[in-house]
Amino acid sequence: MLIVNGTLVTFGENNQLITDGAIRVHDDVISDVSTTADLRAKYPAETELDAGGKLVMPGLICAHTHFYGLFARGMGLGGEAPADFAQILESLWWRLDKALDLEDIRLSALVCLIDAIRNGTTTLIDHHASPNAIGNSLDVIAEAVRQSGVRCCLCYEVSDRDGPQAAQAGLDENARFISQARSEGGQVAATFGLHASLTLSDETLARAVDMADTLDVGFHIHVAEGTADVEDALAKYGQRVVERLAERGILGPKTIAAHCVHVNDDEMQILKQTGTRVVHNPRSNMNNAVGTARVPEMLEDSIEVGLGNDGFSNNMFREMKTGYLVHKLVKRDPRVLGADQVLTMAVQNNARTAGLFFPRSMGELTPGSYADLVFLDYIPPTPLTAGNLPWHVIFGMDGCHVSTTVVAGRVLMHERELKTLDEEAICAEARKLAARLWQRV
Repeated sequence: MLIVNGTLVTFGENNQLITDGAIRVHDDVISDVSTTADLRAKYPAETELDAGGKLVMPGLICAHTHFYGLFARGMGLGGEAPADFAQILESLWWRLDKALDLEDIRLSALVCLIDAIRNGTTTLIDHHASPNAIGNSLDVIAEAVRQSGVRCCLCYEVSDRDGPQAAQAGLDENARFISQARSEGGQVAATFGLHASLTLSDETLARAVDMADTLDVGFHIHVAEGTADVEDALAKYGQRVVERLAERGILGPKTIAAHCVHVNDDEMQILKQTGTRVVHNPRSNMNNAVGTARVPEMLEDSIEVGLGNDGFSNNMFREMKTGYLVHKLVKRDPRVLGADQVLTMAVQNNARTAGLFFPRSMGELTPGSYADLVFLDYIPPTPLTAGNLPWHVIFGMDGCHVSTTVVAGRVLMHERELKTLDEEAICAEARKLAARLWQRV
């Protein structure tokens, strides 16, 4: 297939804007990038997908999300509103996840995947929890992912909060699914999920490390998201969260540490020395009022920080805008965290994190990379260049501009018409399930 008549934003090592550009897609990868005239001459027999002059750029990546949280949207909790993050966990998320069954899990994933396709997010790293429906829960999500055509890495968040049997079931679900996903390959990958230090005993961490070492994988875990996590680690173990996790073998270059809001200078050095991959989730952190991660300092200290949404909408353009703004507010300094730095987090850093799980490069329109890309009908009101692109992304582009989404060379949406999922039917079914779920919560 040839994608023709686009304004290509290539990203990659040498970002280019190619006017009247074209991309040849062979199987699931990009095989050639040039002008429309050049590729038409080289591949005259190829079918064409006309970009119609739109911007064509790599699909976006979300490095930390929770599909299972979809059914919290609009759900009333009753009683007084939670006053802090610990109360939010207990009154909302730990009630919701216990009520989920396998059908709820399937529908919540499908709705989130629709949202991802519509907003041009083509790869997501999910972190799942359903304490009363652990076994085969990742298979159910994987089935939804394959149906959608989006690329995902999945895991189950192991926790001791529901007792030893549930903790062991979570460990087993991770190990089983990692082996299965590895043997199958393709658009679904896996890693080893853990909830957070405050819900994990040393014994469970030790079992997880043994299993992960055998499987040659790292972990996906919440780290120091709220002060409760820090207070728990200090009270029980006499260590801060990052110190504890590092000493017990959880951190490293294959591990995703989501949030890292409450880390001190020493912990930042541990994250750097271990090569642990930090993922910033600004909208969620603001919503939960947990604080703001020290992202500018981390980047300055050469800690690689990516961007996730922690279960918010899969419009990663909005996550970038929020990340761009919140640090300026916190620091009271408009110079903090430039648009170019935010775009590096969202594109290059997220692509390297996704590269832990998928063999080909992504986040760039270059030969050999996955053919994961989107068309945007963004019409720049000022000159658009490779140099000023980050500021157009932050101040102009949004998920609403995405008109076409392609993953692995497969068109999932064209001119805003979904090709793989029936949004109306899926949302109608989700509404019925949500109403029943809310009665169980």
